[in-house]
Amino acid sequence: MTTIAGVDTPTDEVSQKRGRLIYRQKLATRLTHWIWAISLFFLLLSGLQIFMARPDLYIGKQSGFGFDNAILRIDARKVGNEIQGVTTIFGTSVDTTGWLGLVPEDGSMTAKTFPGWLTVPSYRDLATGRVVHFFFAWVLVTTLTAWLIASIVNGHIRELIPTVSDLKGLPRDIVDHLRLRFHHDGRYNGLQKLSYVGVLFVALPVMILTGLTMSPGMDALFPVLLDIFGGRQTARTIHFAVMLALVLFFVVHILMVVLAGPLNELRAIVTGWYRTSSAKRS
Repeated sequence: MTTIAGVDTPTDEVSQKRGRLIYRQKLATRLTHWIWAISLFFLLLSGLQIFMARPDLYIGKQSGFGFDNAILRIDARKVGNEIQGVTTIFGTSVDTTGWLGLVPEDGSMTAKTFPGWLTVPSYRDLATGRVVHFFFAWVLVTTLTAWLIASIVNGHIRELIPTVSDLKGLPRDIVDHLRLRFHHDGRYNGLQKLSYVGVLFVALPVMILTGLTMSPGMDALFPVLLDIFGGRQTARTIHFAVMLALVLFFVVHILMVVLAGPLNELRAIVTGWYRTSSAKRS
């Protein structure tokens, strides 16, 4: 690849077909990306361990046997002559034996909210789950702060903020994604920008704030948190719901990486270098 008058000119036909390599992901972005991935993995599994201590979700400031405000409950019940795992959502119960409530463990069925492979540690241990969860929660907060500072300094944050043009092009971006048409031009499209902004500036801050709201010590220091999120029980429910949204984002994110070209995408997030496509948008 040679440059003439500021224009990149391919030196041969092969390079023209393959496109050119550009430095797309800065070091700070790559490092924080992998730290986030590790942190969120352990936060998810340790969070499910903590959830097993009280496998119910409520809307409101209070909960317990005297209140009928549960929106989710996972437990094991005797139905007829057998025990079943039952998950109840907004009053509708579903048999989830083998997945939730009653799961296989050590060769037999055990009354347990989640199977061992979904929790850290794999056995019931609330204390260890809390230690792991709080450790990676602070790793996440620290990393998010470091990423924000670095992205402001190196200009990466400007690449993520949607423009008017991005918003106008959303219908086309959605259609392109549904048709599995990906444009390897080294830029974030409007759909990507909105997704990343939603995760980095909405979902993760809400996760952090609702986590703090569940702490009596933090509530004593910042009682306004209880007012913002409607009490600790509602904050716990929001915390759980955002977790599910992040899991969905992760699944879609991995799917897009695979469909868009995993080797190229992985090279970008590992080395920073991304190969663009010579094809132009139509």
